[in-house]
Amino acid sequence: MDDLRPNAPHPAAHGHPAPPIDITAVPPHDVDAEAAVLGACMHDAAVVDAVRNLLDGPDFYRPAHETVWYAVLALRGEDKPTDPIVLGDRLREQGDLQRAGGAPYLHRLADATPSIDGAVHYAGIVRKMADLRRLRTSGMRTVQRTMEPGADPDAIRSEVEAEARAERERALASGQGRLSRFITDGWRFVTETGAQAEPLWGTPEQTAWSSGESLMIVGAPGVGKTTLAHQVVLARLGLADSVLDMPVAPSRRVLYLALDRYRQIARALSRRIQPRHETRIRDGLAVWQGPLPATLDKEPDLLADLAAAHQADTIVIDSLKDAVSTLVDDALGVAYNNARQRAMRSGVEVLELHHQRKATESAPRAQKPSLDRVYGSTWIVSGAGSVLFVTGEAGDLAVTVHHLKTPTGEIGPLQVIHDHERGTTTVDPALDPAQLLRTRPDGLTVRELAVIQSGEPNPGRAATEKARRALDRLVKAGLATKADGAAGGTGGGQQTRYRTSARHIGAVS
Repeated sequence: MDDLRPNAPHPAAHGHPAPPIDITAVPPHDVDAEAAVLGACMHDAAVVDAVRNLLDGPDFYRPAHETVWYAVLALRGEDKPTDPIVLGDRLREQGDLQRAGGAPYLHRLADATPSIDGAVHYAGIVRKMADLRRLRTSGMRTVQRTMEPGADPDAIRSEVEAEARAERERALASGQGRLSRFITDGWRFVTETGAQAEPLWGTPEQTAWSSGESLMIVGAPGVGKTTLAHQVVLARLGLADSVLDMPVAPSRRVLYLALDRYRQIARALSRRIQPRHETRIRDGLAVWQGPLPATLDKEPDLLADLAAAHQADTIVIDSLKDAVSTLVDDALGVAYNNARQRAMRSGVEVLELHHQRKATESAPRAQKPSLDRVYGSTWIVSGAGSVLFVTGEAGDLAVTVHHLKTPTGEIGPLQVIHDHERGTTTVDPALDPAQLLRTRPDGLTVRELAVIQSGEPNPGRAATEKARRALDRLVKAGLATKADGAAGGTGGGQQTRYRTSARHIGAVS
């Protein structure tokens, strides 16, 4: 006969009984996250502004932390410092210093000083634990009601619904819920979101990687995607100033997700690493080896959580095929883009290595590929800020970098040369406009440069305009001059000749 005792576990559908619920267990909380938030507020008063809309006093599980939080808010409201000395004085005046753990405890809290983005992440954890405690309390009240003599199921159901509705309205009205966390006013959005931020790689006129927008490097196996990415990573770590003659902005810490063939990735990276780099590499580069604990389409917060856990402001995904369950499903493509955007919203810069579709027939090297040659769902590419496509054959020394999706002006196509022994990539000087001008005393017209760069005797309008922009950028940088071939003016017509400037000659002599 079946065991019908009241406390007997109900057999689960898959043969595993559900574990009994221990209502005496310690409620959900994370004291370390609470300490991290308070420590960051003491270290930088601006952090208070970033987290105050996420937290309320009762959200702190430890009473001492709630006391400290109210004092921090009061000091910030008076535009006073929130460091542990000023905070200790305020708590002493209120008679709350011992309730807050004493002056030594305040200094211990101040040792936990994550960045503003880190503090916001930890505040989210504190908030989540507080919400779980409130739901736990509500659930326990419901259980107690069911055990009372004469309990009325309809009355209990009505009370539960009222409590759930009140909790939802509290979260929405407080401005602290999920519908308000990332709201900002229109003026701040326009002026502070980063539209005028300096690029991570490139110049404002020609940006290969823009802050707050992901960079995707695409190509067939063996054409040097990883080689190029490693150079950008090392430049982000301050071990180089530029890649492909374009400046790279420094980073604090890079998390490299070596999801597949990580030993090969290590060998490739070692080509550029010298013993003198040890301190910076140890401090600035963290490497995840092998598959992630979950695919990004299933855990959209995983990228942001990994960055926060390792204090990284940059993540490199090598490669996308190992980060998503499947790349061809549009729903999963949208899910991955959601993960990417959540990471960038947290202040993390994202660089992705990806593969192209298998070509049915080889295209000429100079011919520009299109975005539909990128493998997978179109939504993966649509969410990227910049897409560089490397064409060539596996192991080629000379390949072409095409800029298929541009944050600002288009770069290239760049004919580049890999040095596989040293792990470096340089622009082919034979096709570099600046180098070409140096070798031509009579200069170049727009059409002449377009013929050289396109490899076509009659370049089209797009190639001609691209050549014109390249030469005009050199003029703007002071590296070239231009004069009309017929009248000596400075027009921009087909006969205008561009010549290297005296400044440029002096710079390379």
